[in-house]
Amino acid sequence: MLDSPRTIPMADAPYLIALALLEQQGERAMPLQGKSLRQAIGPNEDPGEVAEQLIYGLLLRVWERSDQGALRRADAERSLLLVQVPIEALQDTLPALKAAWIGSGNTEVLLRQLAAGSSGIWRLELPHRQAPRFTRLEA
Repeated sequence: MLDSPRTIPMADAPYLIALALLEQQGERAMPLQGKSLRQAIGPNEDPGEVAEQLIYGLLLRVWERSDQGALRRADAERSLLLVQVPIEALQDTLPALKAAWIGSGNTEVLLRQLAAGSSGIWRLELPHRQAPRFTRLEA
């Protein structure tokens, strides 16, 4: 049976990661939440419901983390991100990128490195009195 044009073989299946760039008590943190996708999100597509579920799950974890002390976004509007990566990046690349950002706090470098190994990065926009929406970041 042939896959549809947008269906990806399971070995190459993309993974969608929600990540928060935070500072807590003078230290940086990057909590993550992820989910395997059956189909890649196209360049002009909204990440949709799966992204909303990931973000809400991540925000609940961040909220629980606030019991340990005050939290602050590390990079204003670029502090809550979605990244679509090949599943292999979870073990190969992502841990090193996370450690480098926690050590340096350089979001520009993090975004460049994420863009080089991903097929999409979005930030969460929270317009006043409107529904949250995802905006694709250009590399």
